[in-house]
Amino acid sequence: MKDTHEGKALHSHIKEEIIQLIKNGEYKPNMQLPTEAEFCKKFRVSRTTVRTALQQLTLEGYVYRKQGRGTFIAENKVSQTLTSTIDNYNEQLKTQGKKPKIKVLNLDVIPAESTIEKALHLKTGDPVNKLERIRYSDDVPLQYEIAYLPWFKTPGLNKEECEKSLYKFLETQFNLKIKRTVETIELLIADETVSEKIRVKVGTPCFKIETTAYLEDGTIIEFSKAIFRGDKASFLVERTY
Repeated sequence: MKDTHEGKALHSHIKEEIIQLIKNGEYKPNMQLPTEAEFCKKFRVSRTTVRTALQQLTLEGYVYRKQGRGTFIAENKVSQTLTSTIDNYNEQLKTQGKKPKIKVLNLDVIPAESTIEKALHLKTGDPVNKLERIRYSDDVPLQYEIAYLPWFKTPGLNKEECEKSLYKFLETQFNLKIKRTVETIELLIADETVSEKIRVKVGTPCFKIETTAYLEDGTIIEFSKAIFRGDKASFLVERTY
């Protein structure tokens, strides 16, 4: 059989077939997949084609391999609704049966420089709160985030409260209500820092989301960079017309 299927690489077709079986519930989390030989027979393709499909599924976080035991279905990815401004991180994970946790790594005041100065519309040297956090799902690190907030509007940020909902804390403590956010999503390859923070191998594909948060009067109150594990996270965007 040729290595194409209706103009598509055959291994990609096999991969999508397996993903559909996972989404349909035929293959459930932690269930062992058929062997490469069984897949070859099922799809009538070569072992190389099956192996390539399984490698891509592993990289994308749908399956995981155990040395000498075979390939297994991974736990469902954590879905985050980017259009939701009501439910915070903890609530979104709880509705999916996950155990959420947010850990503050560092909370410092630094002088505004370069990118942060421009992002927050500040002057060079203006004090800025730099907040580093890791978000967990079932004790597995899902996201590494660095947020920057102008100190003169958010003096005395509380570390304990930042391990809950930052936006709710801004509203209750400083009367700063987030009106809207603008977000950009890009692909990012994990370097040594990201590898250490969210426990992935260097070179692993990740999502990077940069967020600018605005108050009701249009003032920028936060600029953040969040890096998500590509094998554990998915995003839902809902549009209304």
